[in-house]
Amino acid sequence: MMLLHIGDNGNTLMSIPRDSWVNIPEHPNTNGNGKTVPATTSKINAAFNGGGGRLLVQTVEANTGLRIDHYAEIGFAGFVGLVDAVGGVEMKIDKDIKDRDSGLDLKAGTQTLTGSQALAFVRQRHQMADQDLGRMRNQQKFLAALAHQAASPGTVLNPFTFYPMVSAGLGTLIVDEDAGLGDIGSLFLAMRAVTGGDGRSITVPISNPDFRTKTGESAVKWDDAKSKQLFEAFKNDAKVPEFK
Repeated sequence: MMLLHIGDNGNTLMSIPRDSWVNIPEHPNTNGNGKTVPATTSKINAAFNGGGGRLLVQTVEANTGLRIDHYAEIGFAGFVGLVDAVGGVEMKIDKDIKDRDSGLDLKAGTQTLTGSQALAFVRQRHQMADQDLGRMRNQQKFLAALAHQAASPGTVLNPFTFYPMVSAGLGTLIVDEDAGLGDIGSLFLAMRAVTGGDGRSITVPISNPDFRTKTGESAVKWDDAKSKQLFEAFKNDAKVPEFK
């Protein structure tokens, strides 16, 4: 899960760990019986599982105090299709990757990933010392490369390549009802700016990556003070603070 803030002080791509321990607002029961599920505290991925994108957005808004303008969601098949629509994504792989679960086998160095290779790359985590947090860094790195390629001059300035690519994005992405071609195009451009020096990639400030809940689960606890400072910067379109 990632939140993209676009502002006058640069764009910021913030990852939200799927195991973040957050407050989930009350919401209608998905089985259609008309009953309401009471508010609770749980991992943030429970919001998506319990109410899809709508409840996930409400949960992010409730825990950050921010207004989410647009929502985009992509499934596995759509991810592969989007990468293939731009002709694959060129990435620099820092070290050899051999993941038994996904079958991914990449050598260190610069290479172009196909859709299926890219999907395996952003999903694999077992070679990371910090597992999910390491996977988020890979996801940020890949999305930056995808956006850089999708918004390259050769793509953006050529309507015969840009609009088919953006249309492929609309065909593979699940977006809110107000999102259109222009919004998808500006998404790619904003993400490209993150890698071009006009922005940053960060993770929501964390105080405990192995927080033990009352039920004995391992969750990710945000740093209340630092995250509040970050969200206020987003809300006021101020410079995003540096955290050690």
